[in-house]
Amino acid sequence: MSSPTPARHLVRRITPEDWPSLRALRLEALEDSPTAFSVTHAATAALPDADWQALATEAATSPSAALFVALDPSAPSGAFIGMAGAAPLPDVPETAHVHGVYVTPAHRGPEGPAAALVAAATAFAENHIDVTRLTLGVHESNARAQSFYARLGFEPTGLRVPYALNPAEQLVILGYPAFRPRAR
Repeated sequence: MSSPTPARHLVRRITPEDWPSLRALRLEALEDSPTAFSVTHAATAALPDADWQALATEAATSPSAALFVALDPSAPSGAFIGMAGAAPLPDVPETAHVHGVYVTPAHRGPEGPAAALVAAATAFAENHIDVTRLTLGVHESNARAQSFYARLGFEPTGLRVPYALNPAEQLVILGYPAFRPRAR
């Protein structure tokens, strides 16, 4: 009898104690993929530890917003290799948003955790956020991310919004037509 294949990654909701690992991953993400986020590396690096602690606590405990992380179970350090969150969009009625999706370069590809992270964020939105739509935004120049989200079932909504760090550029807004919020 053969032994089971070990998991390539573990996806779970962040905990308040994870704030140092969250900080490290977010700063890596901003260096690696600066147009994937609406904040700068410099501004994010300048945040005090108390802000990181509050962010991690909110993402771990909020009933309507969450951040999921991926870990490589074979790595002794337990370092995060990816993240994705879901939260309501206060300025867009009946809409939740998948945000902060990032996977370290060494763990990208079909065997990586990106699809599992987005699935965790989507499931959270379906089960915990009282809205009827789920969206996400992708920088107009990020064709690879747009293709990835299309494989997961996200479709262009026809909406584009200015990219926060350079309003001359745009975010393409994708929707998830398979979104089925839990009956409330």
